[in-house]
Amino acid sequence: MVTLVFCFSMSSKKERKPSKAQKAKQHEEEKERRVQEDEEAQLQAEREGQERLERERKELELERLELKHRERKQDELNELRHLLEENHYAVTKWRTDAVEKAKWERYMCCDGTPDPAVQQDINTYISLWRDDPEVNITPVLKQCNLALQLVEELEGLLRDVTDPQEGQKYQEALINLLELIHSKYHLTTEEILKRASANIDTETGNMQTVVKDCNITLCLWANLKKNPRFKGLNFKEVSLGFELPKQLAVSDIAVRILHTHYDHLSLLARMGHLKIHTSSQRSLAGGDEVPADIDLPEQGETKEDGDVKDDSETQQQRVDEEVQSIQGLEGRKRAASLQSRKNSPQPAEGQGSQIRTQMEVFGAERDLKSPSVQLTMMDGNERAQLVDLREYTPLGGVFYYNVFRLPPQTHQVNGWEIRQVLDTGLQVFPYPTEKSNLDDNEALTCPPIGVSVMLPESVVFFETPRVACWDAAGKQWRMDSITDVSYEDEEAKISFKMGSFQAFVLVQETYANFPFQSWELRPLGQDSAVFTVNGALIDLSIMIQGDQCMLQSEQEKGLSHLLGKWMSGPSLQRAMLNAGINIFVNEYTDKYVSTCGKDPLTEHAAYEQMALFASACAFSWSQWNAKCGVEHLVMQVCEHHGPAPVSKDLWSLYLLGAQRSHKLEITEKSEVFSPDHYPGSEFHSTFIHMLRDNMSTDGIARARESNYLFVDTVQSLLCTTRPLMYS
Repeated sequence: MVTLVFCFSMSSKKERKPSKAQKAKQHEEEKERRVQEDEEAQLQAEREGQERLERERKELELERLELKHRERKQDELNELRHLLEENHYAVTKWRTDAVEKAKWERYMCCDGTPDPAVQQDINTYISLWRDDPEVNITPVLKQCNLALQLVEELEGLLRDVTDPQEGQKYQEALINLLELIHSKYHLTTEEILKRASANIDTETGNMQTVVKDCNITLCLWANLKKNPRFKGLNFKEVSLGFELPKQLAVSDIAVRILHTHYDHLSLLARMGHLKIHTSSQRSLAGGDEVPADIDLPEQGETKEDGDVKDDSETQQQRVDEEVQSIQGLEGRKRAASLQSRKNSPQPAEGQGSQIRTQMEVFGAERDLKSPSVQLTMMDGNERAQLVDLREYTPLGGVFYYNVFRLPPQTHQVNGWEIRQVLDTGLQVFPYPTEKSNLDDNEALTCPPIGVSVMLPESVVFFETPRVACWDAAGKQWRMDSITDVSYEDEEAKISFKMGSFQAFVLVQETYANFPFQSWELRPLGQDSAVFTVNGALIDLSIMIQGDQCMLQSEQEKGLSHLLGKWMSGPSLQRAMLNAGINIFVNEYTDKYVSTCGKDPLTEHAAYEQMALFASACAFSWSQWNAKCGVEHLVMQVCEHHGPAPVSKDLWSLYLLGAQRSHKLEITEKSEVFSPDHYPGSEFHSTFIHMLRDNMSTDGIARARESNYLFVDTVQSLLCTTRPLMYS
């Protein structure tokens, strides 16, 4: 018999049941929680109410500011328009007077120098010089230097020409002059080589000579001894050298290295793709434009009548385009409607705006320093061997490396000098021989020839330069056939080998100094400022005084001929480009450099207004410019007097847009970008009216008294560098 015993524990149930004290405590806690929740809900409601009131206050404030902005909008735009017109009229008149003065001075000079603008004069000059029998090196170089000055003037005429027929004449005269200059170098070379035996070097038994002037360096070597152990020669005084294979060391030859300190071959390469700019296609540099391309039509080809605008209408449209660009979509509509307005009735003489400001649709201008050789119908390998003159810039001039048949030498017979006279002129020695005339074994006897050059002292190379050879048939530079390249950094000497004797040049990446790390435009006094650019590889400053500019940099190597010299803005730009210092943009720059991607109309309007106040305000780069969107610009600005640097705590941020401008609440040290306006500030349709709100009476007066040439120079410098786009 099994007995089951069930035990029940009553104590456990009693333990689970809360006591009265615990119930009271729980009730109190619940009450406190509800009170806390009520308080938090009340606080949240109060916060939401305050936020709502703040939003409403801000909305009312924005509405008030917008209303005030709209009321004075037209007055501000009209004032800006008046300032631009006034300055442009003064600059245009000054330039016109300068051109007339230069023409008169040329006319009164009466030194026999032809006027390249007069076709008859330049053709007569070329014909007379071509028939001149002079072959002695000194007078010929003097004549060549004069011809080079004419070439430079013709380049300037090509930059400014608007008539295709006139452009054709200038281009033909330019090509004829270049060919004649080179033919004169050949004649003087032949004359020197004819008398090589009379100038034998006693140590080597050969003839070697160096001729230098401001534009060329001529190195000549005549192989008189024909020593099979001869390897090469170094012209120590000019740091140029060459190496020859045995086949040439025993041949009756002469080697010439002609270094022209200018580069007309690249000019010829570009001239095949030049485009004439009309008066409505002006450079952003304004005034003295940097070189522009000329695209000459075929014979019999003419422009349609609708493509030619009346100059005054062009001027009016450019002003409308720029000033209205400050008004957002309204400006875009006006810019888009320019084409439809071309055939509208012309304004009466003296009516309407006569200003042609410096706005350029970015991409319409082309620069003789930038266009590339056209690449068509080429495979990838072929294209890779060609030098893209947009991406690369030839620097330091051209090295013509040639080998000639040594002319017959004179012999002394009974006190007489006897020399065979040939009418063939200076003949090129074929090397390598045509492959069709060689079998495989003979082809191996034509090894490459060597050359070494010291980097030109007037050029800055940021990296080891590349070498390109001239393709005479295609009129372009190529990088193939260059082998065994070596570079000695300490001596700044580059050596390499080529398959044949060719002209070669040293090239560097055009945009190596882009994008800018930072920039600043700071006033130094009335009509005086300094523009500082911290580039990717070099920092530099450009002093501006009136219409003159001066380069300053801690880098002296390669720039000693430029530093501390005053010159016009366009002249300084060309000199810097020739020296390998490029901070200037063209229509191709954005294809090779990362940008902030800004609206060009808004950007240009900013440069115009910055120039107007450059005597009184400092402007600087801001990190927020890259984060504020395409339609807006951000920069640091403050009123500044004197040459001292700007204190960091004085800068304020400004947001510029097509529709309005305002001061920002954020600073350069803020964590995130915010477009909120600075409390107590207002909205304005123009940047200059925005700046006036925070300027002293003296500062406003300094800006108002700025000379038109200074304003134009600053604007040109900003437009050619575009720091708001490429920083």
